[in-house]
Amino acid sequence: MTDAAPATPRRSGRATRKAAREAGPVSAAPPGQIGGAYRPLTDAQIEDIYATALRLLAELGMGECPPVLVEAACAKGATYEGGRLRFPRSMAEDIIAGATKRFVYHGRDPKHDFEIGGERVYFGTGGAAVQTLDMETGRYRPSTLADLHDFTRLIDTLPNVSWFTRCCIATDVPDSFDLDVNTAYALLRNTTKPVGTAFTLGEHVAPIVSMFDMAMGGEGRFKERPFCKAHISPVVSPMRYGEDAVEVTVACIEQGVPINSIIAAQSGATAPATLAGFLAQSLAETLAGLILVSVFAPGYPVIFSNWPLVIDLRTGAFCGGGGESAVLNAASAQVSNWLGLPSGVACSMADAKAVDAQMGAEKALSAVTAGLAGANMVYESSGMMASLLGASFEAFVLDDEMLGAVQRTIRGVEVNEETLGYDTICEAVLGDGHFLGSAQTMAAMERDYHWPQFADRDAPITWAEKGAPDSWTRAREKAKAILADHHPDYLGTETDALIRARFPGIR
Repeated sequence: MTDAAPATPRRSGRATRKAAREAGPVSAAPPGQIGGAYRPLTDAQIEDIYATALRLLAELGMGECPPVLVEAACAKGATYEGGRLRFPRSMAEDIIAGATKRFVYHGRDPKHDFEIGGERVYFGTGGAAVQTLDMETGRYRPSTLADLHDFTRLIDTLPNVSWFTRCCIATDVPDSFDLDVNTAYALLRNTTKPVGTAFTLGEHVAPIVSMFDMAMGGEGRFKERPFCKAHISPVVSPMRYGEDAVEVTVACIEQGVPINSIIAAQSGATAPATLAGFLAQSLAETLAGLILVSVFAPGYPVIFSNWPLVIDLRTGAFCGGGGESAVLNAASAQVSNWLGLPSGVACSMADAKAVDAQMGAEKALSAVTAGLAGANMVYESSGMMASLLGASFEAFVLDDEMLGAVQRTIRGVEVNEETLGYDTICEAVLGDGHFLGSAQTMAAMERDYHWPQFADRDAPITWAEKGAPDSWTRAREKAKAILADHHPDYLGTETDALIRARFPGIR
């Protein structure tokens, strides 16, 4: 008979909580929760939208098609007449059937990898803001390259922002090649999360991929772990291709850069004002983007990014918030998932200029609906302000917390014998008369609850004693603290020197 193992000392509830705090925060709902509970469209409505989209492609077709695309598409079954390229329904459906349904979006560090596809939900960034909300003045000013570096450093620390696509344009870098190179360099230097960028011209792709290879340790390494996707808008609504975007698409395929094919029509301007008509046209255009890639490289990894955008029909101004935008993007995600394609939408684009109640309401409304609908990738979800014209450090910090709560909402309620807790209820009723300190409560506290850092839950008197701080102030302090302390250099001195020697325009 062996000796009994020594008893493990039991921790008190207070000791358990202290140990958990010292171990670091544990998320009750990390990125990648499974959505799909919110379905703004019935299956019959989706069928009608889909049928209309295929009819638009087959009968109306696409205009302004570069010869290289016409030649490739007609070889696969398309027809070209009267300046319009038409895709038969059978061709479109064959391409959908043969499209990649899931693929891994790599980070330079594998711990950040995640799979795109199905109904798992991830939030990240996007945008091309030309203004930044200055943390010192509280006013907007032109975005700079220094801002882009700082935004990238900031998101490197935010757990609910799963990838970083450059959120602002460095307006102080006027040359387009230098802009593309410096943007890519900022992403390389400051984060190992998956990233995304844009290429102004097709000829810029190969040199920048060579920089990615250098960062990864040698020629061809990027293709082995393609951590950066290209944001391309191949269609100019309504229903025509963009020549430069087609060239960029072909160049990205040649270099192995995953493609985020973005369609961004605007209601009542470049697409119908009716929501159903909008969804039909934007679906046709997003399918046209998929077809573009597929005629050159069948099965190439593409994010099917159907981004319905809304304008204020009273003024013609773009608006990023509101119920229409929320339901359109949720419906778009639902349709993309119905097709089985990796889905991308754009939400949490506040029209608010200040970090205020309008910002919070607009961002949360659309982030929740897109997440519950099961959008795989929710772009623009962090930091974007002023109808996409501006980006904010404080908003990034607050959005990260908000997105954690959204993931918790998506997670829903688990119902099983343990969570129903019949015995626990009986013990509390017949014993102390409360559930404080029970084993079930302590387990649920870590497992089931999202604990905010910035949402104020103090009593009014305590809040007043602390100086009555608002969210903007708390978020500004946090953002400044992160930027003061977090100075990553994921390239290293030797690699950085090699890259700078190859690209003398890097600042």
